[in-house]
Amino acid sequence: MHLAAYQIILITVYAFIAINDSLISNTLTQPAIAGMISGMIMGDLKTGLMVGGTLQLMRLGIAAFGGASVPDYFTGAVLGTAFAVISGKGAEYGIGLAVPVSLLMLQLDVVARFCNVFLLHRVDKAIDNMQVKRIPRLVLSGSFLWGLSRAIPILLMLLVGDVAVTTITENTPEWLMTGLKTAGGVLPVVGVGILLRYLPTKQYIPYLLLGFFLAAYLQVPMLGVSIVGMVAAMLVFKRDSDKPVAQANAGTSNFEGGFDGDE
Repeated sequence: MHLAAYQIILITVYAFIAINDSLISNTLTQPAIAGMISGMIMGDLKTGLMVGGTLQLMRLGIAAFGGASVPDYFTGAVLGTAFAVISGKGAEYGIGLAVPVSLLMLQLDVVARFCNVFLLHRVDKAIDNMQVKRIPRLVLSGSFLWGLSRAIPILLMLLVGDVAVTTITENTPEWLMTGLKTAGGVLPVVGVGILLRYLPTKQYIPYLLLGFFLAAYLQVPMLGVSIVGMVAAMLVFKRDSDKPVAQANAGTSNFEGGFDGDE
Protein backbone atom coordinates (compact mmCIF):
# COMPACT_ATOMS: atom_id res chain seq x y z
CA MET A 1 0.00 0.00 0.00
CA HIS A 2 1.14 3.55 -0.74
CA LEU A 3 0.24 6.67 1.20
CA ALA A 4 -2.07 9.14 -0.52
CA ALA A 5 -1.31 12.85 -0.32
CA TYR A 6 -4.43 13.56 1.72
CA GLN A 7 -3.42 10.91 4.28
CA ILE A 8 0.00 12.51 4.77
CA ILE A 9 -1.58 15.95 5.14
CA LEU A 10 -4.27 14.79 7.60
CA ILE A 11 -1.81 12.89 9.81
CA THR A 12 0.63 15.82 9.84
CA VAL A 13 -2.10 18.34 10.72
CA TYR A 14 -3.41 16.01 13.42
CA ALA A 15 0.10 15.73 14.92
CA PHE A 16 0.46 19.53 14.96
CA ILE A 17 -2.89 20.03 16.71
CA ALA A 18 -2.55 17.10 19.10
CA ILE A 19 0.84 18.08 20.53
CA ASN A 20 -0.46 21.56 21.29
CA ASP A 21 -3.54 20.01 22.85
CA SER A 22 -1.20 18.10 25.20
CA LEU A 23 -0.49 21.41 26.96
CA ILE A 24 -4.18 21.71 27.83
CA SER A 25 -6.07 18.43 28.03
CA ASN A 26 -3.52 15.71 27.12
CA THR A 27 -6.27 13.77 25.34
CA LEU A 28 -5.33 13.71 21.66
CA THR A 29 -1.78 12.57 22.44
CA GLN A 30 -2.85 9.43 24.28
CA PRO A 31 -1.43 6.51 22.26
CA ALA A 32 -4.81 4.77 22.08
CA ILE A 33 -6.45 7.91 20.66
CA ALA A 34 -3.50 8.55 18.32
CA GLY A 35 -3.63 4.99 17.02
CA MET A 36 -7.39 5.18 16.53
CA ILE A 37 -7.30 8.46 14.58
CA SER A 38 -4.29 7.36 12.52
CA GLY A 39 -6.00 4.07 11.82
CA MET A 40 -9.13 5.83 10.58
CA ILE A 41 -7.04 8.05 8.28
CA MET A 42 -5.15 5.03 6.98
CA GLY A 43 -8.37 3.08 6.49
CA ASP A 44 -7.52 0.36 9.04
CA LEU A 45 -9.10 1.20 12.39
CA LYS A 46 -8.44 -2.25 13.87
CA THR A 47 -4.68 -2.03 13.36
CA GLY A 48 -4.62 1.51 14.73
CA LEU A 49 -6.43 0.45 17.90
CA MET A 50 -4.13 -2.54 18.37
CA VAL A 51 -0.94 -0.47 17.98
CA GLY A 52 -2.21 2.47 20.04
CA GLY A 53 -3.74 0.30 22.76
CA THR A 54 -0.51 -1.67 23.20
CA LEU A 55 1.58 1.49 23.47
CA GLN A 56 -0.99 2.88 25.90
CA LEU A 57 -0.21 -0.03 28.23
CA MET A 58 3.47 0.93 28.10
CA ARG A 59 2.69 4.56 28.84
CA LEU A 60 0.46 3.92 31.85
CA GLY A 61 3.37 3.63 34.27
CA ILE A 62 5.27 6.65 32.93
CA ALA A 63 4.69 10.35 33.48
CA ALA A 64 6.70 13.48 32.67
CA PHE A 65 7.01 14.77 36.22
CA GLY A 66 8.56 18.22 36.51
CA GLY A 67 8.65 18.64 32.74
CA ALA A 68 11.02 15.71 32.28
CA SER A 69 11.07 14.17 28.82
CA VAL A 70 9.74 10.63 28.43
CA PRO A 71 9.46 8.33 25.39
CA ASP A 72 7.03 9.87 22.91
CA TYR A 73 4.53 7.06 22.50
CA PHE A 74 2.18 9.46 20.72
CA THR A 75 4.49 9.76 17.72
CA GLY A 76 5.25 6.06 18.00
CA ALA A 77 1.53 5.23 17.78
CA VAL A 78 1.01 7.48 14.76
CA LEU A 79 3.98 6.20 12.76
CA GLY A 80 3.64 2.63 14.02
CA THR A 81 0.07 2.52 12.74
CA ALA A 82 0.99 4.09 9.41
CA PHE A 83 3.93 1.74 8.85
CA ALA A 84 1.93 -1.32 9.92
CA VAL A 85 -0.72 -0.52 7.32
CA ILE A 86 1.80 0.39 4.60
CA SER A 87 3.84 -2.77 5.07
CA GLY A 88 0.83 -5.05 5.48
CA LYS A 89 2.72 -6.92 8.22
CA GLY A 90 0.16 -6.31 10.96
CA ALA A 91 0.07 -4.58 14.33
CA GLU A 92 2.99 -6.54 15.82
CA TYR A 93 5.30 -5.13 13.16
CA GLY A 94 4.02 -1.59 13.79
CA ILE A 95 4.54 -1.93 17.54
CA GLY A 96 8.10 -3.17 17.03
CA LEU A 97 8.87 -0.06 14.95
CA ALA A 98 6.97 2.31 17.25
CA VAL A 99 9.21 1.74 20.26
CA PRO A 100 12.51 2.93 18.69
CA VAL A 101 10.60 5.85 17.13
CA SER A 102 9.30 6.80 20.59
CA LEU A 103 12.82 6.70 22.02
CA LEU A 104 14.21 8.77 19.13
CA MET A 105 11.52 11.43 19.64
CA LEU A 106 12.62 11.66 23.26
CA GLN A 107 15.73 13.50 22.04
CA LEU A 108 13.77 15.79 19.73
CA ASP A 109 11.44 16.61 22.62
CA VAL A 110 14.42 18.04 24.50
CA VAL A 111 15.30 20.22 21.48
CA ALA A 112 11.72 21.50 21.24
CA ARG A 113 11.68 22.42 24.92
CA PHE A 114 15.01 24.20 24.55
CA CYS A 115 13.61 26.37 21.74
CA ASN A 116 10.64 27.34 23.89
CA VAL A 117 12.95 28.26 26.77
CA PHE A 118 14.65 30.73 24.40
CA LEU A 119 11.27 32.27 23.57
CA LEU A 120 10.37 32.39 27.25
CA HIS A 121 13.41 34.56 27.94
CA ARG A 122 12.27 36.83 25.13
CA VAL A 123 8.88 37.10 26.84
CA ASP A 124 10.59 38.03 30.11
CA LYS A 125 12.57 40.70 28.31
CA ALA A 126 9.41 42.07 26.67
CA ILE A 127 7.75 42.29 30.08
CA ASP A 128 10.73 44.16 31.52
CA ASN A 129 10.58 46.63 28.63
CA MET A 130 6.76 46.90 28.83
CA GLN A 131 6.45 45.69 25.22
CA VAL A 132 3.03 44.19 25.82
CA LYS A 133 2.13 43.71 22.14
CA ARG A 134 5.12 41.40 21.59
CA ILE A 135 4.04 38.90 24.24
CA PRO A 136 1.09 37.29 22.36
CA ARG A 137 3.24 36.89 19.24
CA LEU A 138 6.01 35.22 21.22
CA VAL A 139 3.56 32.88 22.96
CA LEU A 140 1.97 31.90 19.64
CA SER A 141 5.46 31.38 18.20
CA GLY A 142 6.14 28.93 21.01
CA SER A 143 2.96 27.00 20.22
CA PHE A 144 3.87 26.99 16.53
CA LEU A 145 7.36 25.61 17.21
CA TRP A 146 5.95 23.05 19.64
CA GLY A 147 3.53 21.83 16.97
CA LEU A 148 6.31 21.63 14.37
CA SER A 149 8.41 19.53 16.77
CA ARG A 150 6.09 16.59 15.97
CA ALA A 151 4.59 17.62 12.65
CA ILE A 152 7.92 17.91 10.79
CA PRO A 153 9.43 14.55 11.90
CA ILE A 154 6.15 12.77 11.18
CA LEU A 155 5.85 14.46 7.78
CA LEU A 156 9.42 13.54 6.83
CA MET A 157 9.08 9.94 7.99
CA LEU A 158 5.80 9.54 6.12
CA LEU A 159 7.30 10.98 2.93
CA VAL A 160 10.39 8.81 3.15
CA GLY A 161 8.74 5.87 4.85
CA ASP A 162 6.26 5.15 2.11
CA VAL A 163 9.05 3.89 -0.13
CA ALA A 164 11.58 2.99 2.55
CA VAL A 165 9.26 0.82 4.63
CA THR A 166 8.00 -1.05 1.60
CA THR A 167 11.56 -1.66 0.37
CA ILE A 168 12.80 -2.72 3.80
CA THR A 169 9.93 -5.11 4.45
CA GLU A 170 10.33 -6.74 1.06
CA ASN A 171 14.04 -7.38 1.67
CA THR A 172 14.09 -8.04 5.41
CA PRO A 173 15.09 -11.58 6.43
CA GLU A 174 12.28 -13.66 7.85
CA TRP A 175 14.12 -14.21 11.15
CA LEU A 176 14.38 -10.46 11.76
CA MET A 177 10.72 -9.92 10.88
CA THR A 178 9.75 -12.70 13.27
CA GLY A 179 11.89 -11.10 15.97
CA LEU A 180 10.17 -7.73 15.53
CA LYS A 181 6.75 -9.34 15.75
CA THR A 182 7.76 -11.31 18.85
CA ALA A 183 9.10 -8.16 20.51
CA GLY A 184 5.87 -6.37 19.65
CA GLY A 185 3.90 -9.12 21.34
CA VAL A 186 6.06 -9.05 24.49
CA LEU A 187 6.20 -5.28 24.94
CA PRO A 188 2.71 -4.95 26.52
CA VAL A 189 3.97 -7.05 29.42
CA VAL A 190 6.61 -4.39 30.11
CA GLY A 191 3.97 -1.69 30.41
CA VAL A 192 1.76 -3.82 32.64
CA GLY A 193 4.78 -4.72 34.80
CA ILE A 194 5.70 -1.05 35.26
CA LEU A 195 2.11 -0.23 36.15
CA LEU A 196 1.84 -3.07 38.69
CA ARG A 197 5.06 -1.86 40.31
CA TYR A 198 3.35 1.37 41.39
CA LEU A 199 -0.09 -0.02 42.21
CA PRO A 200 -1.13 -1.68 45.51
CA THR A 201 -0.95 -5.09 43.83
CA LYS A 202 -0.47 -7.14 47.00
CA GLN A 203 -3.80 -5.93 48.32
CA TYR A 204 -5.68 -7.06 45.23
CA ILE A 205 -3.93 -10.28 44.23
CA PRO A 206 -7.21 -12.27 44.39
CA TYR A 207 -8.71 -9.97 41.72
CA LEU A 208 -5.54 -10.26 39.63
CA LEU A 209 -5.70 -14.05 39.78
CA LEU A 210 -9.42 -13.96 38.97
CA GLY A 211 -8.78 -11.91 35.83
CA PHE A 212 -5.97 -14.26 34.77
CA PHE A 213 -8.20 -17.31 35.35
CA LEU A 214 -11.05 -15.85 33.31
CA ALA A 215 -8.78 -14.91 30.38
CA ALA A 216 -6.43 -17.92 30.35
CA TYR A 217 -8.67 -20.84 31.27
CA LEU A 218 -12.24 -19.78 30.49
CA GLN A 219 -11.26 -17.83 27.34
CA VAL A 220 -13.40 -14.86 28.39
CA PRO A 221 -12.91 -11.96 25.92
CA MET A 222 -11.11 -8.84 27.12
CA LEU A 223 -14.37 -6.88 27.28
CA GLY A 224 -15.83 -9.49 29.63
CA VAL A 225 -12.77 -9.39 31.88
CA SER A 226 -12.97 -5.59 31.90
CA ILE A 227 -16.61 -5.69 33.00
CA VAL A 228 -15.75 -8.08 35.84
CA GLY A 229 -12.88 -5.75 36.82
CA MET A 230 -15.21 -2.75 36.80
CA VAL A 231 -17.70 -4.56 39.05
CA ALA A 232 -14.87 -5.51 41.43
CA ALA A 233 -13.62 -1.90 41.48
CA MET A 234 -17.12 -0.62 42.28
CA LEU A 235 -17.47 -3.10 45.16
CA VAL A 236 -14.05 -2.18 46.58
CA PHE A 237 -14.82 1.54 46.25
CA LYS A 238 -18.16 1.11 48.05
CA ARG A 239 -16.50 -0.93 50.79
CA ASP A 240 -13.77 1.65 51.34
CA SER A 241 -16.27 4.53 51.22
CA ASP A 242 -18.24 2.99 54.08
CA LYS A 243 -15.20 2.93 56.36
CA PRO A 244 -14.98 5.65 59.06
CA VAL A 245 -12.91 8.65 58.04
CA ALA A 246 -10.62 8.23 61.03
CA GLN A 247 -9.83 4.66 60.01
CA ALA A 248 -9.18 5.73 56.41
CA ASN A 249 -6.71 8.39 57.58
CA ALA A 250 -4.97 6.20 60.16
CA GLY A 251 -1.73 6.19 58.16
CA THR A 252 -1.32 2.43 58.26
CA SER A 253 -1.65 1.87 54.52
CA ASN A 254 0.36 -1.05 53.12
CA PHE A 255 0.44 0.39 49.60
CA GLU A 256 3.72 -0.24 47.80
CA GLY A 257 5.65 2.97 47.54
CA GLY A 258 3.42 4.58 50.21
CA PHE A 259 4.22 5.67 53.73
CA ASP A 260 4.08 4.10 57.14
CA GLY A 261 2.19 5.72 59.97
CA ASP A 262 5.18 5.34 62.32
CA GLU A 263 7.51 7.34 60.04
